[in-house]
Amino acid sequence: MIRFAVIGTNWISHSFCQAAHDTEKLQLVSVYSRTLESAHAFASQYQVTQCFDDLELMAKSRGIDAVYIASPNSLHASQAKLFIEQGKHVICEKPMASNVTELDELISLAKQQNVVLFEALKTRYLPNLERTKEALPSLGTLTKVYFSYCQYSSRYQQYLDGKNPNTFNPDFSNGSLIDIGIYPLSAAIELFGAPSSFSANGKLLESGVDAHGSLILQYSDFEVIVTHSKVSDGFIPSEIQGENGSLIIDFISEFKGVNLKLRNQPEENLTVHQPENVMRYEADVFADLIRSGQFNHEDLEKTREVSRIITEARQRIGVIYPADHVHA
Repeated sequence: MIRFAVIGTNWISHSFCQAAHDTEKLQLVSVYSRTLESAHAFASQYQVTQCFDDLELMAKSRGIDAVYIASPNSLHASQAKLFIEQGKHVICEKPMASNVTELDELISLAKQQNVVLFEALKTRYLPNLERTKEALPSLGTLTKVYFSYCQYSSRYQQYLDGKNPNTFNPDFSNGSLIDIGIYPLSAAIELFGAPSSFSANGKLLESGVDAHGSLILQYSDFEVIVTHSKVSDGFIPSEIQGENGSLIIDFISEFKGVNLKLRNQPEENLTVHQPENVMRYEADVFADLIRSGQFNHEDLEKTREVSRIITEARQRIGVIYPADHVHA
């Protein structure tokens, strides 16, 4: 059993811990929070007694094999580095780093330390994404791809009221593209590989982060249009068009449904069952990478390509984080 610690005590940490336990390969043994009270409140729900409010002490603990990081985006890279240096495997919520330079440093360090570094991006590991990938050849030559993920943030009203929530604060490496757009962008990279070029647009808030925007990824025969927003809800499905027909995808971040519509043929439902908590798949892959010692796994390059595009796109639209100045 792989013994893991968790950094962060919010809802996504609960989702991951439940998913990790479902794999029967990972066991929560330790919890970190800025206050021990919060850490104990979280830990008690999993019959865990070891809690920390000091990250360095946790990283040095011999009773921990791996760590799940679900802190604010701006802290991901430094916290991952701390645990990698202590020989711990790391699974980190997306984005794994504020920019591609930070990510490159983490990847290099993880390879030196012979530990698994893994981005907890659920979309990449879903069975229905795999079903989509398998069905692509039936579309013939691809022509247009539309991937959309727009979700009104529960913190947006706080921002409008003059408060400064992390969600819309560049100090925390946040904004629509890096928080929301990363899902459809990652799906595109998983399905089609790296684009030959791309363009980016974004609407900036006064705080300095993007409220919504779009990417156009160029491939040899087709383009992928990615739209994202944290200030409006979107309900349209995503679609992959080819000369023979289309694949229609419901809720691109989780691939909840996949339908194939070929010309002059009845629509076919390709959807396979996925549990409500789809983090189970990423947890399973992470555990298997550790067990097989695959420190230089192929998903690192996919994570890097997504990070590269987001980093360059932010530069083009003017979203700058404090971390960008550190690595300038």
